[in-house]
Amino acid sequence: MSNCILFISPRAEDVRTLSMMLDPSRVTIRHAAGLRQALELLAQQTFPAILTESHLPDGDWRDVVQYVRQHAEKTAVIVTDRFADGRFWIDVLEGGAYDLLPQPFYRAEVERILAAAMNPPQVNRALPAA
Repeated sequence: MSNCILFISPRAEDVRTLSMMLDPSRVTIRHAAGLRQALELLAQQTFPAILTESHLPDGDWRDVVQYVRQHAEKTAVIVTDRFADGRFWIDVLEGGAYDLLPQPFYRAEVERILAAAMNPPQVNRALPAA
């Protein structure tokens, strides 16, 4: 699976901050400024994880989750928000996203959530010996 994530954010400073936090030999970032641009990228490439702002100029995180459910169900959607709280975290999880990443970004938390999203535990589906 690719180590390239999609970050959907209209704020260029957030893209720079995230890029400086992540080791480019481990995770690379493709950026989309809004939903329309993100959908164009998603039509061309698959991503193990998408990090999306909760509010986009032309949609919101629910639109991203809906697209992933229909077209890329193995992709984890992580929502980010400057005003994240416990109630919003519940809404995000109940809405089908993988997790909520509050802002400002903290390197350890970003790395932990992305690593878990990009490397889900493998389930052993082998039948037990009789």
